Amino acid sequence: MSNHEHQETAHRPVQRKEMSRRQFLSYTLGGTTAFMMGGAVLPMVRFAVDPLLAKKAEGTWVKVVEESKITSEPQEFKFQIHQVDGWYVSDPELSAWITKDANNQVFALSPVCKHLGCTIGWNTLGKHEYDCPCHGARYTVDGKNLAVAPNPLDEYETKIENGFVYLGPVKKNSRV
Repeated sequence: MSNHEHQETAHRPVQRKEMSRRQFLSYTLGGTTAFMMGGAVLPMVRFAVDPLLAKKAEGTWVKVVEESKITSEPQEFKFQIHQVDGWYVSDPELSAWITKDANNQVFALSPVCKHLGCTIGWNTLGKHEYDCPCHGARYTVDGKNLAVAPNPLDEYETKIENGFVYLGPVKKNSRV
């Protein structure tokens, strides 16, 4: 390019590209479609995420049995809890092994074996122990692991009110 041609192109006004009707219509329809899709998708996202953002409720206490029925020999008691898991509401039946210790304190153990989650039973082999029928795990009356299982049985929080035993959330065993 010669010097003269270079000067001519430098002094020409910048040509702006005009938007065609077709481009304008494309941009307008694309923006409108994106806006409408956002309006349809956002409620679905909110529906999916909202249970995760909801405030966790305090653990509720469930009335299980009269205190007078509790002995030093573990007994299995069944009870129902009201459970809200995200947007799924259910009332599952749970059970607990409830007994009194040497100090006459009531405590309750979870029946879920810490080895692989099977349901344990009391004194099924005649050794005054909790036994797991699945893999032979054994626990003392306080829930201490004796064989197979890596950890002691979990314990329910308990309270006595108006002559009844109430169970709360499951916690780590504080007796062993």
